[in-house]
Amino acid sequence: MIGRACLSGANFFYRALLFAAPFFVFACSTAPRGPVEIFDLRRMAESQMELANREADRGVYDAALLLLDDARRIAVSADDPSLRVRTGLSRGNVLFALGRGEEAAFAWDAALVEAEASGLRELAAVSRIHIARGALLSAGEGADIAALREDIHRELARVKSDDFYTAFGWVTAGLADKTAGRYADAEASVKKALGLHEKGRYLEQAAYDWFLIASIRSLAGRYPAAREALNSAIALDRRAENSWGLATDWRALGDVFGKEKKAGEARAAYRRSAEIFRSLGMDDAAADAESRG
Repeated sequence: MIGRACLSGANFFYRALLFAAPFFVFACSTAPRGPVEIFDLRRMAESQMELANREADRGVYDAALLLLDDARRIAVSADDPSLRVRTGLSRGNVLFALGRGEEAAFAWDAALVEAEASGLRELAAVSRIHIARGALLSAGEGADIAALREDIHRELARVKSDDFYTAFGWVTAGLADKTAGRYADAEASVKKALGLHEKGRYLEQAAYDWFLIASIRSLAGRYPAAREALNSAIALDRRAENSWGLATDWRALGDVFGKEKKAGEARAAYRRSAEIFRSLGMDDAAADAESRG
């Protein structure tokens, strides 16, 4: 999916060859062909969106937002409904992660309107899952978690052809189950996402799945199993060279050791987390990790 934003020298040379005299004579002697569909802008937008999502997976939200703004501009200029929806959804996710909840909700709502108006039923369902996820993560006391969970599962049943969005739906379902205290259901849902992420070799997302499974197990009081899940997350984040993910994995491992009253192991995990955060220039996060030990 990753394309190039500009023509390489080889591509330029190839285009020049199209106008060479021998080829021109040959082309004129053949039957005329139908109109060719051009995908340059769409490939560029897909490339920008993939890079942005990767930055977001690594916690670099400001850079991700800049890339998504550019992808959104290209999607609008190409007037491609699917790209308009998908860039809007990703942009909403990054805005939400930056604490800009109202802007995120506006982006998700606009994506839903676009999807429905364009007859993109699966993307409309994905948009509703995003909206429900935002409501779930923003929910205060008294929120109807059961209704949100039902909404998520209903929309998830409508997402069938795209493994990446299906996995997103299962992760969101897992978050709803976790919030409702349905820990076995939550882990089962996230493991469905994990299977899809592993099949597609989405290392960062698979690492996050294990991170979320660890959180679910920890809430259920299953601390050794939570540590096993975090070790799996660490292994995947190392393969992906996802430093931000590694720092958060080690910090979470310190939290689990702390719940087990293993002070020495907790301090070592927090120190490791702080070292990685500091290597990224994230001094506040490093200080927070160190303060926990």
